[in-house]
Amino acid sequence: MSDAPPVSAGDGGPDRPPIWSRPERGSRGPAPAHSRDAIVVAAVALADAEGLAAVSMRAVAGALGTGAGSLYRYLSSRDDLLDLMTDRVIGELRPYPQAEGDWLDTMVLLGRRQLALFGAHPWLLDVFHRASAVGPESLAWFDNCIRVLEPLPCAVTAKFEAIAMMTGVVSLFARREAGALSFAGVDLAAYPHLVAAFGQPPAPAPRADLVERTLRSLLTGLLLGEAG
Repeated sequence: MSDAPPVSAGDGGPDRPPIWSRPERGSRGPAPAHSRDAIVVAAVALADAEGLAAVSMRAVAGALGTGAGSLYRYLSSRDDLLDLMTDRVIGELRPYPQAEGDWLDTMVLLGRRQLALFGAHPWLLDVFHRASAVGPESLAWFDNCIRVLEPLPCAVTAKFEAIAMMTGVVSLFARREAGALSFAGVDLAAYPHLVAAFGQPPAPAPRADLVERTLRSLLTGLLLGEAG
């Protein structure tokens, strides 16, 4: 059986509306055996267990005990599925912390939650940047960040840039944790600066870890510098 969608008149093309604004399922065909939400839950579980490459319409249909063709009553393509998966797991960032204290503390906490989310769903690193994946939960998260930054007098463009930079830096930390750089077993004799660096005595442990120090420096530099 092919994993390609059945072709029918009115399927649309690149101009079709995003998955968020389309009906739960097509109006034609037999009564639905599954919900769109059940399909997304199965796909997320598959990606968590086996990686993003394992997520195909056929594999998800198999997990649900149905044929791949039946999924196309709910989705037009695997891209639709990836978008729904992305938005669903971003919803796990809720409930958002209340911004009753310092805005910077709240933003650092949000950044840490992002990092934990990437750890729970490593495949998210490969799909969250897709423009088509900006769905209701992504918009709600941005809206919350803007709420936290409301007290700052800087331009809203600076706030959006800071939010985007925070997400980018957090994703780099997540990739670093997923595959830590190691020089074990490597002959560094031809790299004298690395040899000298590793020969230095260890520095005292900082009061805050690298994630927190980086996020605080980044956000204050982008937002307080702009406000000043």
